[in-house]
Amino acid sequence: MTPTSPGRRRRPGIPSPHGAPYDPEVARRHVSQRIGTVLRTSLGFAAIGFGTSLCSAGLVLLLLSLQGLPDDLGPGRQVILLCALAYVSFAFVVGTVWAGYLQRRTVVWFLAGRRPTLQEATRALRIPVELALVSGTLWAAGAVLFGVLAAVFGTWINAVGVVLTIVLGGLSTAGLTYLAAERVARPLLSMSLDVAGPRGPTSVLTRLVVVWGLSSGVPLVGVLFLILPPHIGDEDPTPSAVLLSTAGLLFGALATALFARAVAAPLQRMRGVLDDIRAGRRDVTVRIDDAGEIGMLQSSVRDLATGLREQERLRDLFGRHVGDDVVRHALEHGVSLSGDVREVCALFVDVADSTTLASELTPDEVARRLNRLFEVVVAATNSHGGLVNKFQGDAALCVFGAPTRHADPATSALRTARQIRDAVCERGELDLGIGVATGQVFAGQLGSRSRLEYTVIGDAVNEAARLTEHAKNVPGRVLASGPTLEGAAASERARWAPHGDVHLRGRRTPTATFTATR
Repeated sequence: MTPTSPGRRRRPGIPSPHGAPYDPEVARRHVSQRIGTVLRTSLGFAAIGFGTSLCSAGLVLLLLSLQGLPDDLGPGRQVILLCALAYVSFAFVVGTVWAGYLQRRTVVWFLAGRRPTLQEATRALRIPVELALVSGTLWAAGAVLFGVLAAVFGTWINAVGVVLTIVLGGLSTAGLTYLAAERVARPLLSMSLDVAGPRGPTSVLTRLVVVWGLSSGVPLVGVLFLILPPHIGDEDPTPSAVLLSTAGLLFGALATALFARAVAAPLQRMRGVLDDIRAGRRDVTVRIDDAGEIGMLQSSVRDLATGLREQERLRDLFGRHVGDDVVRHALEHGVSLSGDVREVCALFVDVADSTTLASELTPDEVARRLNRLFEVVVAATNSHGGLVNKFQGDAALCVFGAPTRHADPATSALRTARQIRDAVCERGELDLGIGVATGQVFAGQLGSRSRLEYTVIGDAVNEAARLTEHAKNVPGRVLASGPTLEGAAASERARWAPHGDVHLRGRRTPTATFTATR
């Protein structure tokens, strides 16, 4: 939502800067959704920090108790216990404020409903790592503090035991925080990835290392320290080893579940997108919500979908300019200055007395009338399997039999001519002439390798154009050559009558012609 200047509130129906009418209800709903997302994310971060720290702290305390370290510290254990309570409270406050500061940098642009800058997006992508660092820093400070206290009130072996136990608890907390924060912050990360791209520190390898550490590394290191010299604590290490193994199983299961969901969910979505693309859909969208290799794969799939949409758009534009049959021909034969000789029927349509029409009407009105004429020409030609090869000002050339072979080109061409004539006469906007001729032509691509055009060249095309000149003066406005009638079906020939021989410009011998009677 873009803020307005003071005292000037937009009213419903007034377009927003993005072009859509401003709707206060929709705007309030969007703001509510963003606020809800921020609250859920904030509560998720708080639950992650508090829950993982509480579980790990309880595990550390239980391990120290099982090894009998509090008893070895003598009178100092009361002091350490009070310091532990004070430090936990201090760490909770510092961690909350620190995490809130990190999230505030993201919330500012998210609540404003705008795209983040590159710097803001990069900061947002670092949130999971920074939250893990916050947790790890607080645990490291606690390890140093309680290690010093254990050394003061006990021995250096006690200090080593306390430090190692707290460090292991801190590693577990930081690892779980990292994996869980990725899941909770996914809505914010998705918007940031649209700007910054999948280039953050997250990767499949990083997640695998964290999962390995939580499920195997940390528990096994703890067991090794229990059973190897200098034998921290005086108690039997068996209960502690069982506890570490159990904690490793639980933490490992949780970490594996988070990792599996972080990898499987986007892959399943991409599989659905690829299935849609394979089925022919081009309006698919791919959301990038991972900063590592999976995000790069999502970006590649999105680029693929965008490229296919662009190809489809270009093919549609190409088809509108030259016809779908020509598009297929070009895709099959590529850039080739070649063609073949075909027996085709050529149909030529030309507006009568176009010079007078242009002098009496405005240019835009002439264009509108020609567009309506060509709509009729295209519809009639397509319905009978022909190709509108080109528009030439106020004329059009249609071909039946190229580039796709036609089972009955003569019948289809004659029916198309009558259909165009009837539709244009019914509208009454233009007068025209239509000529239809049959013969062999060269059909293929002409020009140069940098500029090609599919066209037909031959006497049949010239004959159709010349017949059009005479057809403008015939009551039926359509003239067809004798060979065209001979090649048509009997039902179609019954609709035509002889018109006589005409002398076409450029020809020495007269041409037998027929005109449509109905």
